[in-house]
Amino acid sequence: MSKSLKRVEAALTEAGLAATIREVGQARTAAEAAQAAGCALDQIVKSIIFRTEGTGHVVLFLTAGGNRVSAAKAGAVAGEPLGKADAELIRTETGFAIGGVSPVGHLHPVRCFYDPRLSDFDTVWAAAGTPRHIFSIAPADLLRITGAEPADFIEGAM
Repeated sequence: MSKSLKRVEAALTEAGLAATIREVGQARTAAEAAQAAGCALDQIVKSIIFRTEGTGHVVLFLTAGGNRVSAAKAGAVAGEPLGKADAELIRTETGFAIGGVSPVGHLHPVRCFYDPRLSDFDTVWAAAGTPRHIFSIAPADLLRITGAEPADFIEGAM
């Protein structure tokens, strides 16, 4: 078991949740993850990461699989200009490689925002630290353990 996967499993267990992690082969995209989980595209939690222009740290936006994050809205929600986070920064701050960034189990605390669309479902699925593993979670539990702030940062949303 990879270190990344172990961190996700430990974070879920420490939060009092049953760590049900599923190996799915390839799940680098939301569509691949939805197919593997047998769920709707919007039940997939995409982890979209930006770099803050001021501090240079990452900010995480958890969004439904069919939604796109608006960089302008994300910056407004974060209260500062955002730029692209490169793979090295993402790995350094979260401990995960692009394609497997989990909403939980980060190496360092990460400021996090949440797409309210995810709360339309009883269960959502998120990356479990690798591009080949996902886990299911109730949206309320995801909010609780990530400390994410619900916000409007979606393209086209009012």
